[in-house]
Amino acid sequence: MNSKVDIYLDEGCGRCSLYRTPECKVHNWTEELKQLRRIVLECGLDEEFKWSQPCYTFKNSNILIVTAFKEYATLAFFKGTLLKDPNNILVAPGEHSQASRLIRFTDVREILKMEPILKTYVFEAIEVEKAGLKVQFKKNPEPIPDELQQKLNEHPDFKTAFERLTPGRQRGYILHFSQPKQSKTRVARIEKCMPKILNGEGLNDHYKP
Repeated sequence: MNSKVDIYLDEGCGRCSLYRTPECKVHNWTEELKQLRRIVLECGLDEEFKWSQPCYTFKNSNILIVTAFKEYATLAFFKGTLLKDPNNILVAPGEHSQASRLIRFTDVREILKMEPILKTYVFEAIEVEKAGLKVQFKKNPEPIPDELQQKLNEHPDFKTAFERLTPGRQRGYILHFSQPKQSKTRVARIEKCMPKILNGEGLNDHYKP
């Protein structure tokens, strides 16, 4: 068990001004998160703390994340699209997600009832990693808007961060930035999202409380 996860459960995620307050979304789902943590640890994964949330790994490879959103707690698999999902419980976190899939929870009793199923999914995710399976990402068919290209040219650190995003996250941003008809609106969208990109986050990775 990682002590940073204990702090996360006690104090919150620290991503916004609600940190260490009862209003932090982590405190909406504390018991759900604790049960998910227990289940995952019983499957033999290593517990780390990445991107301000509990992350579980197998031989240093990311397998899944246990985290809280405003409306629910989740168990999110990095290579969820490679899981068989016979129970049809995996959902995409965003419209353009090509790899990750998550399971949403709003009741601790639901988690306890599903425990055997959840462990089956975790064990399958471990086997996927052992087999070295990779998600085949679709390349971005959409052109990069001029405003985004200019920002990438002007800010090397931003360019590096954007290129480190998964293809699915890159595509999501490109589509988001390309939608407005006016250039100034496209620029405003890019500037608003720059902190998220620099932090390695996708467009819909974290919902505002």
